[in-house]
Amino acid sequence: MHVLILGGTTEARRLAELLAAGQPAGPRVTTSLAGRVSAPRTPPGEVRVGGFGGAEGLAAWLREHAVGLLVDATHPFAGTITRNAAHAAATAGVPLLVLRRPGWRPVEGDVWHEAGSLAEAAALLPALGRRVFLTTGRTGLAVFAPLADPWFLVRSVDAPEGPRPPRTEVLLDRGPFTLDGERELLRRHRIDVLVTKDSGGAATAPKLTAAREAGLPVVVVRRPPVPEGVRVVAEPGQAARWVAEARARRSPRRP
Repeated sequence: MHVLILGGTTEARRLAELLAAGQPAGPRVTTSLAGRVSAPRTPPGEVRVGGFGGAEGLAAWLREHAVGLLVDATHPFAGTITRNAAHAAATAGVPLLVLRRPGWRPVEGDVWHEAGSLAEAAALLPALGRRVFLTTGRTGLAVFAPLADPWFLVRSVDAPEGPRPPRTEVLLDRGPFTLDGERELLRRHRIDVLVTKDSGGAATAPKLTAAREAGLPVVVVRRPPVPEGVRVVAEPGQAARWVAEARARRSPRRP
């Protein structure tokens, strides 16, 4: 069986590792990377880089390469890819599973302000602070560009592209991050408000703890919804079991 993983996340890489551990009796595994990160951490198995040309292009690729199972393990905010995956899987008749790490939840002491989009997050900032730690990635900065008064510290893996706020400092770094490191960063840059997407996971969660300890407001951008009717699991091990069960159902029984 050929399994296609739409990857680019820690969970996708871990799933590829789990499936590779079953070789040579395991499935053929291909991980697709969008190519937006200059030096991605490549998983075991076959790797392809680049887009498919939308849902129809993905459906054609599934058919051409005889894919039997599709796992969408992209970033929780890759909403377009997830919608395309659902459409392509239905078109090609390929079972689809979405692997999504759980989102963050506020705890006592958190001062969270939820936003439905980056634009809503930008609209909230003038009332919350003047020194902003922006951790929403290298894309989408254009919505914050009109904000001339706040100072922004933008952290991303690769250099941001396109318009950005006039008072911006860029910090290129990749998680996982430590709590001590996040505490020091907030202190050194005199941050008074944090903006983040609800990415979930432990690698970038220490910034939330550091903000809570400092009593800082946090603007949390909500995730886009997963298409209705699509099965979702939270752990790579659950996805690996789904693949194993699907392979078992398709394998001919021995007398």
